[in-house]
Amino acid sequence: MKFEIDNKSPIYLQIIKHIKRKIVIGDLEPGDSVPSRREMALSLNVNLNTVQRAYKEMGEMGIINTYKNYQSNITTDENILKNIKMELIRESLDLFLEDMKAIKVSKEEVIEIIKDKY
Repeated sequence: MKFEIDNKSPIYLQIIKHIKRKIVIGDLEPGDSVPSRREMALSLNVNLNTVQRAYKEMGEMGIINTYKNYQSNITTDENILKNIKMELIRESLDLFLEDMKAIKVSKEEVIEIIKDKY
C-alpha cells in the first residue's frame, strides 16, 4: 500500500489513516512492530515531528503500544481493531453514498449496483 500525501488533511492524520488501513487489510497484524519514528519519516519522506505526532495520537487511541523508548507494536485489543475496521467502512460508505446522492442515484439502484458488483 503506497502512501501519498494529499492537501486535504494534516499529514499526521494521513499517517494514522495509512496505519489503520494496513491493519485492516492485514499488512500489519496485532502485536506486529511498526517502524521506528525515524524509519517511518524517512520511508514516507515527511518530517520526524509529524511522525512523532502521529505515533503519539495512535498511542492515545490505543492503536499502538510503546513501552518506554522501545519499539511500538500494534494493539492486540480486539475491540480497538474492530472499531478501526468499522470506522474505515463508515468513512468509505459515507463518501460513496454522498456521491450517489449527488448524481441522484436512488437507494434501490445503489443496492442493485452493490449486489451486482460485490
